[in-house]
Amino acid sequence: MSDTVKIFDTTLRDGEQSPGASMNTGEKLRLAVQLEKLGVDIIEAGFPAASEGDFDAVSQIAGKLKNVEVAGLARANKHDIDAAWAAIRHAAKPRIHTFIATSDIHLKYKLQMPREKVLAEIKGAVAYAKSLTPNVEFSAEDGSRSDRDFLCQAFETAIAAGATTVNLPDTVGYAIPSEFADLVKHVMQHTPNMDKAVLSVHCHNDLGLATANTLAAIAAGARQAEVTINGIGERAGNTSLEEVVMALHTRQNYLPLNTRIRTDQIYPSSRLVSMITGIMVQPNKAIVGANAFAHEAGIHQDGMLKNPMTYEIMRPETIGLSSTKLVLGKHSGRHALREHLKELGYDLSGDELQTVFTQFKALADKKKHVMDEDLEAIVTQGVLRTAETFVLEYLHVTAGTTVMPMASVRLSINGRSVKDAGYGNGPIDAAYNTIAKLTGTESELLRFSISALTGGTDAQGEVTVRLRENGLVALGRGSDPDIITASALAYINGLNRLEYLKNHPTERAQSV
Repeated sequence: MSDTVKIFDTTLRDGEQSPGASMNTGEKLRLAVQLEKLGVDIIEAGFPAASEGDFDAVSQIAGKLKNVEVAGLARANKHDIDAAWAAIRHAAKPRIHTFIATSDIHLKYKLQMPREKVLAEIKGAVAYAKSLTPNVEFSAEDGSRSDRDFLCQAFETAIAAGATTVNLPDTVGYAIPSEFADLVKHVMQHTPNMDKAVLSVHCHNDLGLATANTLAAIAAGARQAEVTINGIGERAGNTSLEEVVMALHTRQNYLPLNTRIRTDQIYPSSRLVSMITGIMVQPNKAIVGANAFAHEAGIHQDGMLKNPMTYEIMRPETIGLSSTKLVLGKHSGRHALREHLKELGYDLSGDELQTVFTQFKALADKKKHVMDEDLEAIVTQGVLRTAETFVLEYLHVTAGTTVMPMASVRLSINGRSVKDAGYGNGPIDAAYNTIAKLTGTESELLRFSISALTGGTDAQGEVTVRLRENGLVALGRGSDPDIITASALAYINGLNRLEYLKNHPTERAQSV
């Protein structure tokens, strides 16, 4: 049995199904390039049959990446498989990933098919996919709740029809680690042709056990793990790539297995996903959370000073988190900025670099030191965002304990300047009320969060909002040393994303 575990990243497909986490094609392409740099074995780029936007994104990713397998998801039918193949056929290493449910509850209520019909669908779909590419994966949706013998039959049928990977998903996050490991062993032992395929697992985190179930499955013989950066995904999310990879990296004495992941790219990848989706990483998140390598207790600090291994089982540098983040100041030039941005994973065009350089200089005049997080925020605001219908030109607020909060705002709307003023319960509420009046939008604010990108009183504030209008949900992000300005920028960014979704219906998030 191989001592290498393949890492199948589905951030761009399953991860995008997080509420409000939809990405446009440009954002998906940038993330795919970073995932290739990270060293994942397979990127599930999307579900081509779901929408024209998804098809286009998968097609562009497949045409650009050269060192990683690119998978397209397809239901077990000819239409979906044709769409997936059309999108990935130009990839250097294409993979068709087809699926159908195998649990009795899905067969009865969703598919309304007898088991014999499901087996026939599996055979036909996999065989057809195999006629297009030798690299075919089959997934038994809701596998963890399926009858064990029927699950083995389904995998045997798929492998006989040409599947080179069969995937056992814990689709609803129902499994317990010991139970899931036993199921993996049962499949390995009772699927007659299992030696002709790789067994994969895809776990959801509804009970907080996705990583534990994945590691238990790997210990039992699975050799592919399906994961997402930061564990994002629908409902409670998916197995976290960074947790699985670093568990294998750190506990070689228990799991002597390898991955091809460049661990020093884990933190940059985590930051990029957070930047693009607007989904902040919780501070106590394992591996990539802000507190993952923080030590406050006196006993811990004393031990750390004597030997870091007393309280750290891995070094922050291992995941690409440098202890020295101070890099640039107002005297730094364009070349130094370009090179450092490349180190952070951003290879910008000349026009993009000029946009970022202008904003960098403006920030450097306000702050003594510009940190990596500051640069990432500038790139997000200046390069990664969608085309802007609304642009903030001017914001002035008055607030205090003895005055009614008021905001004066001037916006550019499709190149035309408009201005107005309004009141609110506070300066941010006043700014939002005025912006809504100027734009004529009626979005509902579902979430508002503020965090500091770095330490110090001059740190940039980072604001994330989630907006909903006419059934569409979009995230907005903004950053600025002035938290009220950051809030206005986040709100306007969210409104721009809503406008983009209104005008590009093919890029709306699809759920499978």
